[in-house]
Amino acid sequence: MKKTRILKRSLLAVAVLATTSQVHAAGFQLNAQSATGIGRAFAGDAVIADNASSMARNPATMALFDKTSLSLGFETIITDISVKNGSGSTVVGGNTIATNDYQDYDDVGGTAVAPNIHLIVPINDRFAVGVNAYSNFGTSTDFSGSQDYSNSLYGGETDIKSFNFGLSGSYRLTEQWSFGAGLDVIYGQGTFRRGGNEFQLPIQTVDVEDADGWAVGFNLGTVFELDQNNRWGLSYRYTPDITVKDDRGQEIDLPLPDMAEFSGYHHINNTDFAVHYSVQWIGWGAFDEIDFHNLNAGYVQGEYNKQYQWQDGWHFAIGGTWYVTDKVELRTGYMHDTSAQNDLTSISVPDSDRNWLSAGASYHFTADSTLDFGITYLIGADQSVTESAPLVDPASGQVIGSHNISATTRADAILVGLQYSQSF
Repeated sequence: MKKTRILKRSLLAVAVLATTSQVHAAGFQLNAQSATGIGRAFAGDAVIADNASSMARNPATMALFDKTSLSLGFETIITDISVKNGSGSTVVGGNTIATNDYQDYDDVGGTAVAPNIHLIVPINDRFAVGVNAYSNFGTSTDFSGSQDYSNSLYGGETDIKSFNFGLSGSYRLTEQWSFGAGLDVIYGQGTFRRGGNEFQLPIQTVDVEDADGWAVGFNLGTVFELDQNNRWGLSYRYTPDITVKDDRGQEIDLPLPDMAEFSGYHHINNTDFAVHYSVQWIGWGAFDEIDFHNLNAGYVQGEYNKQYQWQDGWHFAIGGTWYVTDKVELRTGYMHDTSAQNDLTSISVPDSDRNWLSAGASYHFTADSTLDFGITYLIGADQSVTESAPLVDPASGQVIGSHNISATTRADAILVGLQYSQSF
């Protein structure tokens, strides 16, 4: 056993994957484009177009603006992640040679701030262009306060950020139909530390700082306006596979999901109320495995892949807006978000079906300047999880056993957003 090492590349991949585009609420996604979206659980966000942040969900909404419009703000993400009822075993040659239990740990989450900025510039009554920058994900987990998990293969420390830089254009074909397209340049960065000293095996520590990579994707959209009070939007976002290099120079190929969203907005006649809704599909079924290339000394040489076999996810959101006065708007929303994990589960990425409860408000200082606030309570569920890491003989490169862990995980979060919008 002195020459046995645990291959931990799958856990490194989880951290690097989370740095990339469209890290998802189920799976990895946390939406961070706007405070207005947070305040209505992003219900109707691909068509409402009440500020410039709508271009992040559907580039065709830029055709609905007749003035240059700027929105800038930030989102604070407060995560509450717990791991309970943990137990592990080490198996070699079909025989269990060691078992261990873990203390419950409910202080894994952290707080992160994700900024955003969006600018739409109408060229004439048909064309508009826009640029934006925002973070789709910003969070951290830290097990340093736990004796069991502080150096764990399944705990450790993770600090993840991603940034999306977009350039988009829109064209109004008729009074009812508008179309848009955009280019996304995505940069991801992450710190990831894992150990394994508690297993009393000669395990090499993973200590990764500033693992990063770039990718280029695109998005398309359309808007149909029945009249000024009723409209629908449809958008599609292509997210490419991305090759990321860690601090050891090793290449990791990551499959990421495409997304499609349908939204509707209806201002009820002769009232101060509007209803809006969205259905979003996330193609997590593409996330079947992660491939590794040119693994360095201390790990298996050559090629390796980690199986995930996730399933496609869905968001179902509905919300309402009350236009209280010319200066004040109130909004609320609810979203049900389905889990991306299916038969294979992971402690390092807690996941389950989730429910969003959201509320928000806008204050119009003038007809052209607005302050928006939004808050969401994202409620997860207890999830039974099993995960394993292979034991590899470094001399032969052969898998001779595994370390296995089972636990119950839960991930909740609070999202708070503040945003200022100005038209010129």
